[in-house]
Amino acid sequence: MSGPGVTLTDMTTKIALVTGASAGIGEAIARALLDEGWTVYAAARRVDRMAGLADRGAHVLGMDVTDDASMTAGVQRILDECGRIDALVNNAGYGSYGALEEVPMDEARRQFEVNVFGLARLTQLVTPTMRAQHSGRIVNISSMAAHIYEPLGSWYHATKFAVNGLSDSLRLELKPFGIDVVTVQPGGIKSEWAGISADSLEQRSGHGPYATQARTLATMLRGSDANSSEPEVVARAVVAACTAKRPRSKYTIGMGAKPLVAARRVLPDRAMDALLSAAFDQAPKLVERRAKRDAS
Repeated sequence: MSGPGVTLTDMTTKIALVTGASAGIGEAIARALLDEGWTVYAAARRVDRMAGLADRGAHVLGMDVTDDASMTAGVQRILDECGRIDALVNNAGYGSYGALEEVPMDEARRQFEVNVFGLARLTQLVTPTMRAQHSGRIVNISSMAAHIYEPLGSWYHATKFAVNGLSDSLRLELKPFGIDVVTVQPGGIKSEWAGISADSLEQRSGHGPYATQARTLATMLRGSDANSSEPEVVARAVVAACTAKRPRSKYTIGMGAKPLVAARRVLPDRAMDALLSAAFDQAPKLVERRAKRDAS
């Protein structure tokens, strides 16, 4: 499945590769860029779920960001068909939760493979073309989780801290070549992410010494959509990052992101620990009250 072709002589059309485009934030980003007139290559493992994007004109790519061959082939296809890449949006990722003691190291490595190393490898693959063009945008979808922390989320938070550190260094590294590196840091966003993360949490730590914490956090995750922002909030930030003459280095958007990131900047560790612990302790009660309200 693919949308309309782009010729090498059509230099007015901007070309974007968006990963994790089969649902949620990635799908919203792909749609928003299409609406702005970009040619979008929408990449994900679940190709069947991108039929709607193909109908809107996106080029659909089957891509697994843990599979080097599929990433290499996908980037090469774009270059063969378009001759350039103007924006890479590294959105593919997931949340792996569970007590550090109980998460198998193979799963910890997979969390880094998807959230960090896949992002880095795609950046490697598009950078030579962007250097030759002396232009390009690399937009890395991070999270407010790169600034805060929570029990049973150590591996997920570690990957987002890593994405921010990688992006900051890369921004200076690629600036001389006309390439902008931007980090988008969403807060709570409605998507499949929370439910999948809660399921993995309960599977790994729902029975045993961390079961009480796991039940609390799973309740928080499953109830988070009620007060979360729509994926289009992130999509708008990505469009701004891809089109602004001088994009910000970081876009912090979505429910809770700005106040929590600001709090982390000014509060000492013990005060931040107390703030996050209080939120953790109160969350099940808030979710229960919300459920009763919705049922009435």
